[in-house]
Amino acid sequence: MKAVFLLSIPTVATIFAFVSLLTIPLRSVQGKVPPNEKAIKEVKEGKRKVAYASWWGFDPEDATEALQAAIDSGAPKVVVENMGRPWIVSRTIKLRSNQEIVFEKGVIVEAKEGAFLGKGDCLFLAALQRNITIIGYGAVLRMRKLDYTKPPYEKAEWRHALSIRSCENVRVFGLTLASSGGDGIYLGVAKRGIPNSNIHIKDVICVDNYRQGISVISAENVLMENVVMRDTSGTPPMAGIDFEPNDPTEVLSNIVMRNCTVQNNSGDGFAFYLHNLNSTSRPISIRLEGCRSIGNRRSVSISIGNSKEKTVGGIIEFVDCKFEGSEGAGIYIAQKPPFGCKVRFVRCEISDAALKQPNQSPIVFASARGNFEPVGGVEFVDCVVRDKVERLPMAFFNPAGVELTDVVGTLTLIRNGQTTKFELTRDLLNEWFPQQAFKVFPKFEVKGLKFAPLFPDARFPQGVSSSARLRGLAEFLVWANAGEKVTFTLKVLPVGKVEVRPAKVTVTTPSGKVIGMKDALAERDNEYEFVADETGAFRIACDAGRATVTLSKCSHRFCLFAGEGTFHFLGTVGDFFFLVPKRVKEFGIKVMGGDGTELVRVIVRDGIGRVVAEQDNIAVGQFVITRESGESDEVFSIRFERPSVGVLEDFFVQLQGIPPLLAPVKEALLKPY
Repeated sequence: MKAVFLLSIPTVATIFAFVSLLTIPLRSVQGKVPPNEKAIKEVKEGKRKVAYASWWGFDPEDATEALQAAIDSGAPKVVVENMGRPWIVSRTIKLRSNQEIVFEKGVIVEAKEGAFLGKGDCLFLAALQRNITIIGYGAVLRMRKLDYTKPPYEKAEWRHALSIRSCENVRVFGLTLASSGGDGIYLGVAKRGIPNSNIHIKDVICVDNYRQGISVISAENVLMENVVMRDTSGTPPMAGIDFEPNDPTEVLSNIVMRNCTVQNNSGDGFAFYLHNLNSTSRPISIRLEGCRSIGNRRSVSISIGNSKEKTVGGIIEFVDCKFEGSEGAGIYIAQKPPFGCKVRFVRCEISDAALKQPNQSPIVFASARGNFEPVGGVEFVDCVVRDKVERLPMAFFNPAGVELTDVVGTLTLIRNGQTTKFELTRDLLNEWFPQQAFKVFPKFEVKGLKFAPLFPDARFPQGVSSSARLRGLAEFLVWANAGEKVTFTLKVLPVGKVEVRPAKVTVTTPSGKVIGMKDALAERDNEYEFVADETGAFRIACDAGRATVTLSKCSHRFCLFAGEGTFHFLGTVGDFFFLVPKRVKEFGIKVMGGDGTELVRVIVRDGIGRVVAEQDNIAVGQFVITRESGESDEVFSIRFERPSVGVLEDFFVQLQGIPPLLAPVKEALLKPY
């Protein structure tokens, strides 16, 4: 028997692999690691498809240059190793297209103390990039949230941990994104009209972020799986995830969340703020499957513009979701009309919501002052409400006095061991909310209308003024003949101690041309003039934000105008005149105070001065006025006075079924045609 000793001769591949291992740095380094020029050269020449970030060096005091250089190398795959110490970065790391980045388990990438002073300085940024994969199971991207709340930092909410803007084909797996000065992940826009597309976020944790766990501004074809968004606090909205486009052109399309959790956020769990979309926007489609909300302010909040023009189409669906232990309502839906976007809850469960707020309910619908349209358009399919408080499973907060309608499906209420099943019908809603609606009048549409003087031969007093303080967007119609010079004065006044910025002022001609004017400055008389290039009603608009606007010393007849249908007054008293056109036999006037203590006294008189309606201390009220004959135009007046109780501050007025015009003198009234 012979013993044979075999000598193995290594292959070239084996030797190369061994040499490659020598290029990987030792872990738990105490000092700097110098660059590996040979490895860097081979990456540049395309000989290496996998690069290690430490080949560009590692400085435990500031590793920014090395990490950015590794990403900029163009290597198809970059591995960020666990060096035993954090990768400290002092500026935004910019991600590149066609690259996979792997953060080894235990890696921490940390914002450097005293850095990221810019309001929008993110830890990682991908803008207008494509084909990026980021994998980091057991790795953490961490900023310094508390530092950003004090000098030398300016207050801001955009220091995100990972900002993805107008990117395509991005995968983010396994990372923890913590303590940012904004959002854990931000899906926004780098170039108008380009949403993020084909985004996959999986097994990610967003914790202790300042504004949101995740913000979705514009995105299509998004899948989020097993994502946890928790402990958000700092600046509103402080949600787990917030869907909030900034512009009507932005997109929320084909977005799916599966088995995701929002927990212990200071704001809402799943938030949908859709007021910046409208009927011209692409319909939204968002579906949540098997998701949970635990211990947030509200589990779900959905808020949509309440008009045909402002309401986006599409659908939001919740399937097999659980909403547990919210401080307020489990489901809160505001200003959502029955038309436009549909909302469906399928086999969802709401438990222990608003236990310390018995005046609320597990499910809450709400209107807002100034709304014209009903609230509704929501379906509950085999949903369960578990509640310990004796109250209805649903509430309707209705300061606008509109109707709750098209809320359908089934709710099963479980309380104290007893089970009650409710079939949501119109009769049941009327039983639960008997005072839910005032008389409904169709909104008077002003789009496409022109206006002419009601009394063209009446002598109009020059330099007439109005005492009305209109809050926010103030609009006026001024009538002039072609060639006439129009002059007027605008005064912008603050409300409380809020700083007032210069207010934008525009003049729109009768044919629709918009003329920009100088900004109106606060607490001074801002004088304006223009020469009418055509005959008709010129629309003056002044957007004062939270301040008020008063128009005075106008050379021509003018009316206060509510293009959206609602006048928002502050502390205004006096008489105003309005037109009831012929053939209108019945109309309404809705008056709403600012809150429970902001009230107003109102007196309405007909064309011969008779008082036809009067009410003191109005918080929410409606006058329904019927004329015996509608054969001619008639000028009514409305007088605002201080209430006998409460205070006269903010109040809202809607003229229903008649033109939204109020004139300071009868001779100034305009008539639509």
